[in-house]
Amino acid sequence: MTAPAATRGRSLGERLLRLVGLGASGPLAEHRRRYAGLDQDRPLTDYTFTVLDTELTGLSPRTDEIVSIGAVKVRDLSITADSFYSLVAPRGGVPKVSTMVHRITPEMLRGAPRLRQTFPRLMEFLGDSLLVGHNIGLDMSFLNRAARDILGGRLRIPCVDTMRLAQVYERECWENYYDQFDSRVSYQLGDLSASYGLPAFDQHNALYDAMQTAYLFLFLVKKLKSGGIETLRDVYLAGRSWRWYL
Repeated sequence: MTAPAATRGRSLGERLLRLVGLGASGPLAEHRRRYAGLDQDRPLTDYTFTVLDTELTGLSPRTDEIVSIGAVKVRDLSITADSFYSLVAPRGGVPKVSTMVHRITPEMLRGAPRLRQTFPRLMEFLGDSLLVGHNIGLDMSFLNRAARDILGGRLRIPCVDTMRLAQVYERECWENYYDQFDSRVSYQLGDLSASYGLPAFDQHNALYDAMQTAYLFLFLVKKLKSGGIETLRDVYLAGRSWRWYL
């Protein structure tokens, strides 16, 4: 019997991984069980966060691909030395315009693992932590495409978006001190970090951007804590700054 087009060319192990991911005891089911009973009312210091960033060939989750992934763990609201970084060889090559942004060339990606190889290692690194990212919805759209291709379903993981947290913080500043209609604030990661006097890292490197985002996350959480942000539920209520990705 001829294999379906969707599975043709995949190894038996890859096909089994996809099928196992659909079952009640597979990796995707285990991933979802980790978050099924998440208690949102514990102090933020009780949670482990993984701050993540991806570099891409473009901004379309349908046609573009991941070329690098960087992540760093935050425990007890402190950045740890526990980090993850991998280049990822895309199937369709790297457009010159994207190389101009992240400086990742085709030569650098020769011998790099495919996303199918990198994704299980990333999932292991994430464990049962919560995700943090700057405009995290974009990263999740690419990771969920990978999850569908590799595990046969979408991830279900709570995410905190530092861009939304920054908007909440800036709104508080405007209401208390400034013209609330001031539109001059840039919500780019580098611009926010410079504005808040945070340590500066090279931009458009996935690991460095994850580190930059981690500093921004801790700055914003500590600023917002003075206004009563103490638990994960408080973060959610502060402006729907995190959400479930189903």
